[in-house]
Amino acid sequence: MNTPIPPPPGAPDWEYCVHRADNGDDLVSCPGVRVSGQAACLAHLPDADRDAYLAGLAPGADIDHRGTPFTESLLGALLAALRGPATGGPLLGEAQFDSATFQGDAGFDSATFKGNAHFGSVTFKRAALFRSAIFQRDAGFKSATFQGDAGFQWATFQGDAGFKSATFQGDAGFQWATFQGDAKFETATFKSDSWFKSAVFKSRAQFDSTTFHGDAWFDSTTFLLTAYFDSATFENNAGFESATFQGDAWFVRAVFERALSLGPAVCAGSVFLSGAMFGSPVTLSFAARQLLCQRTRWSSMVELRLRYATVVFTDAVLEYPLTIGAQADPFICFDGQPAAEQALANAPDTAVRIASLRGVDAAHLVLADVDLSKCLFTGTVHLDQLRLEGTCSFATVPSGTHWQCWRPVRFTQRRTLAEEHHWRARQPTTGQGWNTAVAVAAHVGPAQLAPVYRALRKSFEDGKNEPGAADFYYGEMEMRRHDRTSTTRAERGLLHGYWLLSGYGLRASRALGWLTAGMLLTIMLMMGFGLPQESPKQEATGTVPSGGGRVTFEIDKDDPQNPTRDRFTGKRFEKALNVTLNSVVFRSSGQDLTTAGTYIEMTSRLLEPTLLALAVLAIRGRIKR
Repeated sequence: MNTPIPPPPGAPDWEYCVHRADNGDDLVSCPGVRVSGQAACLAHLPDADRDAYLAGLAPGADIDHRGTPFTESLLGALLAALRGPATGGPLLGEAQFDSATFQGDAGFDSATFKGNAHFGSVTFKRAALFRSAIFQRDAGFKSATFQGDAGFQWATFQGDAGFKSATFQGDAGFQWATFQGDAKFETATFKSDSWFKSAVFKSRAQFDSTTFHGDAWFDSTTFLLTAYFDSATFENNAGFESATFQGDAWFVRAVFERALSLGPAVCAGSVFLSGAMFGSPVTLSFAARQLLCQRTRWSSMVELRLRYATVVFTDAVLEYPLTIGAQADPFICFDGQPAAEQALANAPDTAVRIASLRGVDAAHLVLADVDLSKCLFTGTVHLDQLRLEGTCSFATVPSGTHWQCWRPVRFTQRRTLAEEHHWRARQPTTGQGWNTAVAVAAHVGPAQLAPVYRALRKSFEDGKNEPGAADFYYGEMEMRRHDRTSTTRAERGLLHGYWLLSGYGLRASRALGWLTAGMLLTIMLMMGFGLPQESPKQEATGTVPSGGGRVTFEIDKDDPQNPTRDRFTGKRFEKALNVTLNSVVFRSSGQDLTTAGTYIEMTSRLLEPTLLALAVLAIRGRIKR
């Protein structure tokens, strides 16, 4: 009987329980901590000693029952001894239940934990009920296993709630719970459904690397600080309808295997989906300031309905059609009520802005009613297959008149890329009004921008939007004209002339202006040098051969003489105008001209109809469908 009892397998460092076996003779041990002044844990105390211990407890007392195997009746007796008269629920001070085992329902309903609540490595073999429980300091459930349902409805965690690596084999209910400290669910496993509906997280909500095998419902949940779901796995539905994130929402590298919808949710900060994976068709509805989707993989059809958001889609992988669209009106939840957007009350507008599509294969991408004025397109693959629906706006050139070096410049309005703005803003001789690049934007030049403009032009043309494609053709030609690396000097000279005469065949006013100037110059030259002083008269001379009566007349006409006086008269202007109009439109004037006038008319016949054709081409480009 005096032989030391070896500790039970895996026994912790505390003084373990030693009690008699059922036969009443042998001494055995269990991992339960000894009750103060006793050699056994609460579960193995003799009835009289247990009753005396429970009678000595008062509401708010500190308790230490680590490793103790609790039956439902034993836990009920312990909590009854701690029941407070004011609240009617158990009132606990420092509560230590590490490694304890609860065989029946663990009913902590309406309990108040004034001190730290330690439930590390606890095993709940049936339901763990903490409804309306209050944890005034830290609640530790690290590595706990809930084999039945775990109900924490209406629970209040005034300190940190530690559920790191906990396993919930049944349903886990945290509806209407309040977490005033950090809620730590890192690496936890929910094997059935988890319910956080209407819960309030006043500090950080940490669900990093958490696995949700069942449905995860966070409907109407409020996150007052940052919510972390990094590397979390959602194997079924992930419900965040009417959820509100007052800080950022982190879903970096999260996996959504069969989620049907995510949202509508409101985020006052940024939603991070970078590196996340979506394995099934899903609809994401967010009203957020920023949505970051770098390197996100979308393995099925996806629709993103957004409000307020600036979207970064760099290097995202699209395997099926994906639509990013702006939602004009507030989202309507399943209860028929609009989503509350008070967290975004100070946002400038509800517009959705795309910040970057670099590295994206745009063959499956559809953009609807979004702002592309600051979007970075360089590096986008299959950009010519991008579909733009509704009203998609681009950046425009600076309005008004600007000084460029020593001369005033006025730009004709057209749609441009943000990267052209960045490139022009870096040029030392550029005018004001071009937007400078943000810090993360790579510097690109005309050689990189010309193919981007070309691809967008083709995308508009394939959509039968010729007027819209015209602006991108203009941008492509501008980049070719300024490209000093892949465009030869001769080609740049031709492009300069094409731009100067007609704006690459897209500026009818410019072509008509040059045509008018050319015609006026032709008229002036005709009046000054092309029309003869007087119209030459025909003369007839006759020759009579000797010995015959036949007379032959040879008619000849003097060459037109260059004018020497009265060149600029009304009559000569009328003739010059007639010659010029005929040379432009009808190709033949029928007028007697001097030698200089003949060459002037030939030049006019070559240049001025070309300018007229360019004007017609520009008009056609703006009205063609």
